[in-house]
Amino acid sequence: MADLPDAHFRALIRPHVGEVAQVHPPKHGFTTDFAAIIDTERGPFFVKAMFNRPGGRRDSILRERAINPYVQPLSPSVLWSVDEDDAGWIILVFEVIEERRLDFEPGSRDLPLAVDLLNRAASLPLPDVARDWPEDRWDTYVSSEAELPLLRGDALLHTDINPSKLTVGEAGSWIIDWAWPTRGPAFIDPACFVVQLISAGHSPESAESWAAGCTAWANADPKAIDAFAGAYLRMLRAVANRRPEEAWLTAMAVAAQAWVEHRGIPQSAL
Repeated sequence: MADLPDAHFRALIRPHVGEVAQVHPPKHGFTTDFAAIIDTERGPFFVKAMFNRPGGRRDSILRERAINPYVQPLSPSVLWSVDEDDAGWIILVFEVIEERRLDFEPGSRDLPLAVDLLNRAASLPLPDVARDWPEDRWDTYVSSEAELPLLRGDALLHTDINPSKLTVGEAGSWIIDWAWPTRGPAFIDPACFVVQLISAGHSPESAESWAAGCTAWANADPKAIDAFAGAYLRMLRAVANRRPEEAWLTAMAVAAQAWVEHRGIPQSAL
């Protein structure tokens, strides 16, 4: 049976949850040092935790905690947190929701729900806490610096749209795991949705027809979408080449390639 990391971790959470009876790791991976649903004498909770060490992963869990009040009720609530000093733990404890991941395959009845979730996310105002989180991860991969202004904006972005992050249950639907929210152009989340749909078996035409139901996509400059599509393909190729053992990265690069071909982006630009 799975367990908590150690006795110290157990002591940190005991004042909030009481004794822990069982630990259930998630079916889908989380880029954290610990993640699980725990059954306790005070009920079930979902726990995510990172070691408090400088770097991107630490910054990720701090961002998730900071943004959580502003993405309600689209995301489960953080009920409480622990933030130890250097080399200790940063622990977030969420309410547990009964959920399943959405199905992105062609013909799925979940597709309208995915569009609705993206529109709900697009309606969230940009909170002040996110103004210093500009979206720049694709900057290295643009074809020229002239494209950079096309990838700027003031929308709150999730930036990791995939079937495991969009979920539904009897109590509602959610976009979960806001591990790296940023400020950027609103069309980026629907654009990520397009590549996920192609990877799930849609034609590029079908994928874009679903994205067309997203207000952020409908209002976007086609030139900006083209710039992003090319940059996303270059990024996926670079990451897939560095990590050839991860087949899903290659599959995503293939999907992105099909998308840029559909959009008529010259191969010389890639």
